[in-house]
Amino acid sequence: MHTGIRTIASVFILTRNALRTPTVNPPSNSQVDKASTFVDPRRQVVNIGAERTIWDVGSVVVVGSINMDLVVRVEHLPRPGDTVLGDRVLAIPGGKGANQAAAAARLGATVRMIGRVGDDAFGSQLIAGLRDDGVDVSTVAIDRSEPSGAALIVVETGGENTVTVAPGANARLGAEELASVRRVVRRGDVVLLQLEIPLDTVRQAVSAAREAGARVVLNAAPSAALTGSTVPEVDVLVLNEREADDLGGRELLRSAPAVVVTLGEAGSMLYEDGLDTPVEPRRVEAIDATGAGDAFVGALAFALARGESLVEAARLGGAAGAAAATRLGARPSLPYPNDLKRLFGIVLDPAAKSKM
Repeated sequence: MHTGIRTIASVFILTRNALRTPTVNPPSNSQVDKASTFVDPRRQVVNIGAERTIWDVGSVVVVGSINMDLVVRVEHLPRPGDTVLGDRVLAIPGGKGANQAAAAARLGATVRMIGRVGDDAFGSQLIAGLRDDGVDVSTVAIDRSEPSGAALIVVETGGENTVTVAPGANARLGAEELASVRRVVRRGDVVLLQLEIPLDTVRQAVSAAREAGARVVLNAAPSAALTGSTVPEVDVLVLNEREADDLGGRELLRSAPAVVVTLGEAGSMLYEDGLDTPVEPRRVEAIDATGAGDAFVGALAFALARGESLVEAARLGGAAGAAAATRLGARPSLPYPNDLKRLFGIVLDPAAKSKM
């Protein structure tokens, strides 16, 4: 167990005045709608707590990795030098960027994916999978010189896993993708990035998104990509306990405008302006934790794009992550609104998506 972070919370949210807020004001009492079924096409009704609150809708733009996950389930994870027998290999669309895009889209966000795949069978399947989830893939490039990225995932019966990634075309994200960021991102959007693409591209995409007036969320995974480097200046930094320790622990929490640290089964806590507020964990019977982190981040981006506070966004993220852990595979486990309602009684009311 990594003690450097766990003593504080399972989800931290440290907010400074420098954190940009949504472009809308909090709803007045007259804006709280408990009965009307009419929804302006520029708005989204979100019901996370007891009331339905109407917020302006923003889009989620994901700049990140697109991989094919090759998944094998085993009784126990192999130790160095071990050979273990598993069941059949499953080829499942994945990649942190693509999974987080799909997670936000399944919950109802308008999502655009900016990424790169190879000119191969995996690439075609990966684009089709995102399109099936309602993600705009018009800014996904096809690379003629590199294969699609792939991840080798071994999952044990209790849900723990190991992941090895071969980036392929993801390693070539650069000028073309940055041009897409500058062209499509608008004020009020949430731009979501990870570290499975070149770090220099991440930094430039962050700068371009901030110039456009978007809120920038970085999932700092894998944290090894930041070894010897400073963390990009984003609005919200999301990472797990191990990654937080790798990047400086408490020093990281004090230096970033907003940090969300996830600790799995331990539950969650809000840390804001020196105050610790516990957030109860969502209890489920975990089968596979592979997609839990991506479900959390995608749901958080979904909520932020609709004007929810970071607290409510983290709560929804926790529910989505727990729901994802009840199914095998990363992409197949990403929850829909009906899953959150069935498991936790959380209602995300349907409404028209905003146009890109």
